[in-house]
Amino acid sequence: MRTGDEGGTPSAVVRVVARLLPGPSVMVAAGLIVKGYAEVGDGFAAGVIVALAVALIYVALGADGAEAALPMLRHAPALAIGGVLLALASGFVPLAFGEPPVTHHPGRGEHVVKIGALELFTPLLFDIGVFLLVVGVLTVLLHQLGRPRKEGTR
Repeated sequence: MRTGDEGGTPSAVVRVVARLLPGPSVMVAAGLIVKGYAEVGDGFAAGVIVALAVALIYVALGADGAEAALPMLRHAPALAIGGVLLALASGFVPLAFGEPPVTHHPGRGEHVVKIGALELFTPLLFDIGVFLLVVGVLTVLLHQLGRPRKEGTR
């Protein structure tokens, strides 16, 4: 990568692109989750896309700059925990009703709640949980890698 100066900082173009990228990456992630709401699996890809945008911000702006540009990064551990709980709940709540794990609700022919054209049912909740987990965990990892330990601390 070309640097903007001799100190190894990224060029102004990279810094500007890094600041502009989170919005479109969240939109693409939302499109992936909505597109695949009837099948499980798009939450992971959506989470990786958003985490890559966050990673570019960490590379371009450094840890302090990333946290200043995106103050919501401090909530990454809560996102990861909330994602795990949502994914587990959508997968294992059916056990409480005597059904197999990860049972899709509502079933075939049953009424589906809609918001516009978006149909709300359990695979969507699972995808959102996986998305939150991936974004949260990868952001925490980036934060830990972006702030090296000082000598003498454990």
